[in-house]
Amino acid sequence: MNFNEYPIESLMYITSRPEIVYTHGKGSWLYDNEGKRYLDFIQGWAVNSLGHCNEGMIEALNTQARLLINPSPAFYNEPMAQLASLLTQHSCFDKVFFANSGAEANEGAIKLARKWGKKNKGGAFEIITFDHSFHGRTIATMSASGKPGWDTIYAPQVPGFPKADLNDIASVEKLINDKTVAVMLEPIQGEGGVIPATREFMQQLRALTKQHNLLLIVDEVQSGCGRAGTLFAYELSGVEPDIMTLGKGIGGGVPLAALMAKQEICVFEAGDQGGTYNGNPLMTAVGYSVISQLTAPGFLENVRKTGDYLRAKLLELSEERGFNGERGEGLLRALLLGKDIGPQIVEKARLMQPDGLLLNAARPNLLRFMPALNVTTGEIDQMMTMLRSVLDSL
Repeated sequence: MNFNEYPIESLMYITSRPEIVYTHGKGSWLYDNEGKRYLDFIQGWAVNSLGHCNEGMIEALNTQARLLINPSPAFYNEPMAQLASLLTQHSCFDKVFFANSGAEANEGAIKLARKWGKKNKGGAFEIITFDHSFHGRTIATMSASGKPGWDTIYAPQVPGFPKADLNDIASVEKLINDKTVAVMLEPIQGEGGVIPATREFMQQLRALTKQHNLLLIVDEVQSGCGRAGTLFAYELSGVEPDIMTLGKGIGGGVPLAALMAKQEICVFEAGDQGGTYNGNPLMTAVGYSVISQLTAPGFLENVRKTGDYLRAKLLELSEERGFNGERGEGLLRALLLGKDIGPQIVEKARLMQPDGLLLNAARPNLLRFMPALNVTTGEIDQMMTMLRSVLDSL
């Protein structure tokens, strides 16, 4: 089908999109309406944790769709309970609330922290967040985010989110006052340019929040669910947060997210939190398949191995081309270009023939890599060959 035959005029403009329509995908490959294939190292922005059209996910969808799709969140359903149990078994948290997107999970975390502050800290409501952070696109989560320029798009912002500097504990400490209820951060700032919080900083932050009776909230929408080489990125630092949010990879491509918390933090009362589709059995059945595959013996070990392999290949390329190195954890990595050529590389890579390559420039001076967690070293080698070809053409 020719691109011009698609009724795209009915779609609201939100961003510039190339004139192609993706029609199907499998594993690390996407295919467009003209039959061209693309090696996908974006995977829906770290969403497709098991690649495109994973068989386990397809089976879960097909089986559950014939049983029950949505009985209403006012009732229990089996996949919801099974996935919640699996998540608590493999984390330091006791309770789970399911949502549909990372932004919604982060809204829930903000509400839970403020409700806890109302009950336990005299109405404290401020949540310290960080410059260059990204927590979602609702009004409150945009206010919590430290993305440059977001303070004016939909002004006025929701108050109560003072900004500190990542990996600078003093910048956090000076913002603490009697209105402070929590500190919220991404263990790896993905949209900010794949900037990990150091192990030392995470440990200092946990000690500081305990000292001041503050909640520690980790936004693992992008870094969680195996992406960092551990099931959750907080594990890298050996700390236990009070609240965690998940999205993207938990559903492997379907709309699913989670808000998790320690038992003593769970202060919601009837009517405080909800959502028409939250915890529906169709999505949670898929989530159960995803998390079951991620926690299968050897899976995360292989993520760490392929992450190390990708890191080594990026460092090799960086030295070869005079770039500024790389950073990241597991299979969330960035190549530091040292100059603003990222968007140009992304465009040329997609237009390559006969096969295209899908990359992302989270910032103009770097490339971000978010392949499927079951990507092979052969596919990494193929990506590197294609990337070198693009760089040669600049």
